[in-house]
Amino acid sequence: MTTPARNNHASSVQIQEPRTRSPLHPPSPIAFKEQQGRPPSTTQQTIAGKLFRNLFKGLLFSQLTLISLLVIVLTIRGLILASSHHFHPKKWYPPLLASVAVSGVASLAWQCIFIYTPPRAVRATFWLTPILTCSVGILLVLIGSAVDAGVGAVFVLFAITQSLYGCWITPRLEYTDKILSLATAFPPARTREVATLSIFTSVVYSCFLVTGIGGATSTRTSLDLLFISVILISLAWTMQALKNAQQVAISRARYVNFAHGEDMDAWSALHVTVKHLTGSICIGSTLVPIIVLIRGSIRSVNLMSGSSDEVMYTGADCFSTLANKLITCGNRWGFVHVGTYDKGFVEASSDTWKKFRSNNGLEKVIDSDLTSSLCFLSAVSVGAVSSLTAGIWMLLIHKDYAFEVTLYAFIIGYFVGRVALAWLQACVLAYYVAYSEDPQNMRFDGTIPQRIQRLQVLRAHQDNREQHEVGRERRESDESP
Repeated sequence: MTTPARNNHASSVQIQEPRTRSPLHPPSPIAFKEQQGRPPSTTQQTIAGKLFRNLFKGLLFSQLTLISLLVIVLTIRGLILASSHHFHPKKWYPPLLASVAVSGVASLAWQCIFIYTPPRAVRATFWLTPILTCSVGILLVLIGSAVDAGVGAVFVLFAITQSLYGCWITPRLEYTDKILSLATAFPPARTREVATLSIFTSVVYSCFLVTGIGGATSTRTSLDLLFISVILISLAWTMQALKNAQQVAISRARYVNFAHGEDMDAWSALHVTVKHLTGSICIGSTLVPIIVLIRGSIRSVNLMSGSSDEVMYTGADCFSTLANKLITCGNRWGFVHVGTYDKGFVEASSDTWKKFRSNNGLEKVIDSDLTSSLCFLSAVSVGAVSSLTAGIWMLLIHKDYAFEVTLYAFIIGYFVGRVALAWLQACVLAYYVAYSEDPQNMRFDGTIPQRIQRLQVLRAHQDNREQHEVGRERRESDESP
């Protein structure tokens, strides 16, 4: 993967960094193990840990097999019974299959923009996503029914929320530009091939599941609705596993370079990941979305409880303690240690977060990082483009199917978009983890220390302002009769 010439924020330290083994830093054990396959395990794996890994690995392949059989049966049944249930496969399938293909093309295009112009890509994501999301909402309202209009209103509200969020995080965009440019300045060899293969796999698998959804739609029984729900849940978990497999592989290769100055091929890292680490990846793919949802809800409650009421304050403090505990049980940064040291996912998550906390101020930097928001909104953009493609097409040829096809296209496009940018998030994860383990490493510049200092200054100003407000309120209460 060639290095783009426009990556202006990459530090001179990294650009001039030799790709040889320094005598002051012993060679990474990963480099010696690369050709042998399995990454070195730093801890003795427990029987329970191995059992859970094998269990989740078995669940992944079992559900893939069962879902494949279900899709084949539903597709055949749907084609046989289509005429008797007034289902039109030639009108239902082409828009949705075309939208899946469009999501793949959009993901590749979005990826190229991030490679060559990260700052523009960051700003385009935060400003373009609300427009596309609002367009989907308007499209759903135009379909006509009350349910469609209600869901469309939700999309419009979501777009407004995105716009407000984009305005709120504007001061953080400059740091995000720098950290993305630094982390992706020298991606591992064959990263583009791994990312392209992942996108292609996600598109093909999604098209396969679409045939099953269409087969279930043809008869529209209550049991078919259950089948469609099961297929969509399988899609979500499989896409998460595919995304995280890519993250583990590329973050492993990138970590070796950041920590030890050695090169590792992303393709070889992916082969090792799929062969040996699938169980841990499946565990992480299950835990991380749940923990992110719970923690995000807790943080929202804390923001809304900005009250002086003692009960509210106590509740918010309790929620914060729970959120801080959950993040050590499962977080995306743990995938770096899963790939590098063959740790169990929970152990890897705990170890990486402890490292963040051991570096003064780093946890705040990590917690306010915009990379995950960037990848999420980018995926929403891809999903919106996909849903607009299918929805407009279906609205023109068969309005009765427009609502469901638009939603299916959005869901599939979103997951394809998440898979597409997994390599970018993997590079940032590896950068933070490698920095936390050796902040004095000469391969890192002053970007993170300057950010820590900036956040500490802002925090000090905020504390002074709060103390001033409290003192003013006390003086006013003392002066009042």
